[in-house]
Amino acid sequence: MASEVQADYLNELNPPQREGVVNTEGPTMLIAGAGSGKTRVLTYRIAHLIQHHHVEPFSIMALTFTNKAAKEMRERIEKIVGNEARNLYMGTFHSVFARILRSEASRLGFPSNFTIYDTDDSKTLIRQIVKQMKLDDKLYKANVVLNRISAAKNRLVSWQDYLNNPIYAQDDADNMRPEMGKLYQTYVMRCFSADAMDFDDLLFNTNVLFQEHPDVLNKYQQRFKYLLIDEFQDTNISQYLIAKRLAAVRQNIAVVGDDAQSIYAFRGADIQNILNFERDYPDLKVIKLEQNYRSTKTIVNAANSVINKNTAQLQKNVWTDNDEGDLIELIKATSDNEEGKLIASAIFETKMQTQSSNAEFAILYRTNSQSRAMEEALRRNNLKYRVVGGLSFYQRKEIKDLIAYLRFIVNPNDEQAMRRSINLPKRGIGPGTIEKLVVVASEENQPLWNVMENAKSYLGGRGGNQVDEYVTLIKSFRLTAEKKDAYDTAALVAKNSGLLKELYADKTIEGMSRYENVQELLNAIKEFTDDKEREDKSLSAFLQEVTLLTDEDRSDSNEEAVTLMTIHMAKGLEFNHVYIVGMEEDLFPSQMMLSSRADLEEERRLFYVAITRAKKKLTLSYALNRYRFGRLKNCEPSRFLEEIDPRFIKVNKKFGSRAALSSAESYVTKNFVNNLKKDQSNRKFASAPQHKPSPDFQPSDTSGLQEGMRVEHAKFGFGKVTVIDAEGANKKAKVEFDTAGEKTLLLSFAKLRIIED
Repeated sequence: MASEVQADYLNELNPPQREGVVNTEGPTMLIAGAGSGKTRVLTYRIAHLIQHHHVEPFSIMALTFTNKAAKEMRERIEKIVGNEARNLYMGTFHSVFARILRSEASRLGFPSNFTIYDTDDSKTLIRQIVKQMKLDDKLYKANVVLNRISAAKNRLVSWQDYLNNPIYAQDDADNMRPEMGKLYQTYVMRCFSADAMDFDDLLFNTNVLFQEHPDVLNKYQQRFKYLLIDEFQDTNISQYLIAKRLAAVRQNIAVVGDDAQSIYAFRGADIQNILNFERDYPDLKVIKLEQNYRSTKTIVNAANSVINKNTAQLQKNVWTDNDEGDLIELIKATSDNEEGKLIASAIFETKMQTQSSNAEFAILYRTNSQSRAMEEALRRNNLKYRVVGGLSFYQRKEIKDLIAYLRFIVNPNDEQAMRRSINLPKRGIGPGTIEKLVVVASEENQPLWNVMENAKSYLGGRGGNQVDEYVTLIKSFRLTAEKKDAYDTAALVAKNSGLLKELYADKTIEGMSRYENVQELLNAIKEFTDDKEREDKSLSAFLQEVTLLTDEDRSDSNEEAVTLMTIHMAKGLEFNHVYIVGMEEDLFPSQMMLSSRADLEEERRLFYVAITRAKKKLTLSYALNRYRFGRLKNCEPSRFLEEIDPRFIKVNKKFGSRAALSSAESYVTKNFVNNLKKDQSNRKFASAPQHKPSPDFQPSDTSGLQEGMRVEHAKFGFGKVTVIDAEGANKKAKVEFDTAGEKTLLLSFAKLRIIED
């Protein structure tokens, strides 16, 4: 069977797909429209390199955005080329470069067994620092501070650069957070002393490694002869620079993406990476995958009519040979609760008529808070559902408790793991004792573990004895970890730490559930160590894999249930029947995304992603009233509803048409837009005029920028430079814009076009 697959895989492809597979040399960009089979092209391209060009799998790096996607691709490649596929360097940016960092950690002053902090660990550490610095925790909220630090790292701004940048200082002062730079510095130092990196560090430190150690960069440039990147539109500056450095020697870089599906700017993704890719690679070969294999003609054409309203995009014409399909239904409800009832009833009715399973239905929304009304309605209709993006298995308290023990066994300087595990189950070690250990380690510049090993020298009486017993316990676990695999170690820890015993003693429903969850964790570790293809079965390897799981990796898409999720979570998925709910102004588009054209276009791309998740049937709904932030709010239909060509819309007469109509189709074509406009008569749009960049807009080299020059900014429009201040990386300019007023811009970040006289 394998030989048949090997012989036939090229015959499965349409001409552009085939071109994307066989043209393997040099820089290539595959612009892949929704449902155009990009994963198949990427998979076959790798297989083609191995099978027809005899490229060693070890020399191919393929970067994806979920581990799940990497696993599925590897399995598909294995069917074509055999077991060699197991030697591919494939995974997410974070997992692949975490692997490289472990090999090169000493170059950066880290041990190879450094801990990877998840978001909860980072927030906990920030709260501790805020408290120790005696700052106002209402102003310096953990998520606000972490987002600021994350944004800086994703732009490759170190804490030193941050502290020395007057614009950042002024911005923080304006937001009443003048100590943000010092917080950033302290956070980095505390992570370093704990031998820990957070998610952003995995990319930030890879850039540092490649920049400061050319021999290391050269080693990986020579090793990886081909670089492939999926979902390229979602890369940030940090990720792009890593890829650009790795591909600099041979320039065999292939990127696959769709600018129309770039929806992660809030995470630092930069759509300019894909829009301006040709600037870095003048010899770039561009291949457009425009045939949609997923959706009906109605859905594809409706999606096109929406995304065509965006100005910043790569031109393509997505089309399909699929059936025309049903018109898109529009449901109007009086309230969010009625919206939930109507959607649940529609799902129930469709299930009965088409004999569909629950798993074929998805309800998509802009914000997680919208799930409540949907969940209540589904429960009343006895429809099983799953909410994707809620509390994941690995975020449950009992799971994090056991994993804290496992982390501290691997890394004895992991302060957050120590804090969580040292008094679980209770052994009489209070917060005061823990703080004293941390303070002593800091003041004497000693590793935390050294202080703990000598606890009796620093702590009197019972506290010293209790810490000493905990240290002895951890040492015994560490000896086991050195000899045994992850499962044997974890099973011993669960039993001998007392955690399992305490959970077993709790006979409440919640207690039994927590006990079963810990058993399920042990099952997961057993499955990890039983994997015959896995070479490294150590506790350290398991912890890294768990830490780097994405939300998509954690969800079970095979469960027989209606799926509820935000549109961001739905990226890459498809369902026969999709319901996009809450199509109202200030909700979708979000009121926080109406200040600029760029923000509004990102919201429109998000709507495009939502539409293109549907294979057979799409339903849109909005409510006239909705509870938001504890108040009943009058709602107006979303502007995005107007942007769909009315030929593809059918107003559901049963659930919202206000007049007796002879034909839904004639109603739509004649009155749909007018009725929406009537509903939207009081809409308030963003008042600031939006600048549309010139057709020839290209950012100029601003190293020679002078006072008096005329410039154009993509967002602020045309203006005149009034002041040039500082030099080098901190060089900034004051510009008096014709409509946006005076702005101070850091030239290393600002994209200005100098207007020649």
